[in-house]
Amino acid sequence: MPTPSPRAAETLLTTTVHSERDVFALRRYGRTAAEAVGLERQDQVRLATVLSELGRDLLRPEPMTARFTLADEHPRTLVVALDWDDGRGPSAESLAAVRRLFPQVGESRGSGSEGGGITVECPIPARTATPPGFAESVRANLRVAGAAETSTTEDLRAQTRDLMASLEEARSQREELQRLNLELEETNQGVLALYTELSTELEETNRGVVALYAELEDKSRLLREASESKTRFWSNVSHELRTPLNSVVGLSRLMLDPASAPLSAEQRRQVGLISSSGSMLLALVDELLDVAKAEAGRLEPRPARVDLAALLTQLRGIMLGTAPQGDAVAVIVPEVVEPALLLTDEVLLTRILRNLLSNALKFTRAGEVRLEVEQEAGGVVVFRVSDTGIGIPADQQERVFEEFYQVPGENQVKRPGTGLGLPYARRLAELMGGTLTLNSTPDRGTEVTLRLPPPDGEDGAVQRIPCLVAVDDDPVFHELFRPLLDGIAERVVPVHDGALVLAAVRRERPQGVVLDLQMPGTDGYAVLAQLAADPELRTVPVVVITAADPDEQDHSRLTHARAVLSKHGATARRLADALKQQPRARS
Repeated sequence: MPTPSPRAAETLLTTTVHSERDVFALRRYGRTAAEAVGLERQDQVRLATVLSELGRDLLRPEPMTARFTLADEHPRTLVVALDWDDGRGPSAESLAAVRRLFPQVGESRGSGSEGGGITVECPIPARTATPPGFAESVRANLRVAGAAETSTTEDLRAQTRDLMASLEEARSQREELQRLNLELEETNQGVLALYTELSTELEETNRGVVALYAELEDKSRLLREASESKTRFWSNVSHELRTPLNSVVGLSRLMLDPASAPLSAEQRRQVGLISSSGSMLLALVDELLDVAKAEAGRLEPRPARVDLAALLTQLRGIMLGTAPQGDAVAVIVPEVVEPALLLTDEVLLTRILRNLLSNALKFTRAGEVRLEVEQEAGGVVVFRVSDTGIGIPADQQERVFEEFYQVPGENQVKRPGTGLGLPYARRLAELMGGTLTLNSTPDRGTEVTLRLPPPDGEDGAVQRIPCLVAVDDDPVFHELFRPLLDGIAERVVPVHDGALVLAAVRRERPQGVVLDLQMPGTDGYAVLAQLAADPELRTVPVVVITAADPDEQDHSRLTHARAVLSKHGATARRLADALKQQPRARS
């Protein structure tokens, strides 16, 4: 049964095998064909050995056909096909042995006694030239091999020589492998030594990094302590200076009051100087205190709805009263603005605008100081303070935002300043999430722009909780605060006495408690301690509200509260977010 070949092939030799001598001839043909197509010597011996093994295993009384062909497809391949007619094929042991030598061995068997076939494929190396007469050249070599008259002894000797050559080649390869293994072992030793050296260096580097990190930690701690000390110093000095300065300013105003004893013109001038100097010092103290709070992270914006028109009206009155006397400077503040309402920190915004307007008046001899307000696309509110003053050189426009820096020049002597105004205003603007920029031209004026972003979801819908307990002893404040609480809770339970809070919380099982600190009898601190001590109630979120400054409360007694908010700056969003905060760590 011929073995089908799917590839176009050119026949090189067809022979029959039915004796031991034919097996030797088949081996010789295989060796010759392999050599003719350019296979390596080892591959030549392998092919010859495979054909010899298959020939002996398939030797039958009926002849077997061996066909050598050259397949034309790329890559060109030498194909040896063995075909037989009976149903017996090679043994499994023989087939496994030849496949170890030559994996490209294919087998096909018929059913019953239809016979079968085996093909051995040898790809021709790419380096072998295959000109048009290549197949004929291989065929000629096979004819020469078939014409050679050899005995069985000579064939055995040739087979032995091939075996010895293969053994010698295997020995050479083994020696080469041993040499390579030795080189690899030496390389591994070098790599291990290098790895050990690198590991040592890395360990030393890590120790250095750890030491450097510890040193940096110490430096950071020292810087932090220095910053805290500076903040405490500014705070203490500011507080200590504020009282006598207030006294100086108040007494000066009393002396200048028309109802007081009359003063001479010189006395009034001197007292006026005292009053203005005291006012300037008081403003400086206030700015220093706010800067210290901002650096310590204790100055926190408290957004609330602001009537912008009312704020600007108040600001207009302040500026007209503080404008230098005798200077032809018009202070222009709009009466009607859009938006009419603004959600921001009114105190911080007033301080920024007052600072910018005062700064503009200080360095404007004639002309005008103008404040403009507009709302840009996206809800950004823009405040522009422009003047027709002396201006600032281009190379100094960023330096004016450095603390205590003043632009050099003779013009500055007539309008002295502290060098804190613009840095203070920019710091407040950044705390409010906005930006403060400056654009100026010498001798033509300056424009300072404050941009405040829209509140991030402050007016958006708040997910309401089922029940909230509101604790405050002031019924009037309850009524004013009730709409805000209704915005975050489906049901609000008012409690006017601190002694009744635990019973109300245990009865209502609320999802939050809003607690006022300043109450007679059982105050907010005591209520917090009671809630924290009760295993059933300690998980109820508590937000403390106070009419005083939240930063000045005893926070060591407020660790159970989720947050401490000012009554004046509380909003539905801030309360809702505070109730969702994680409990603060116990000190």
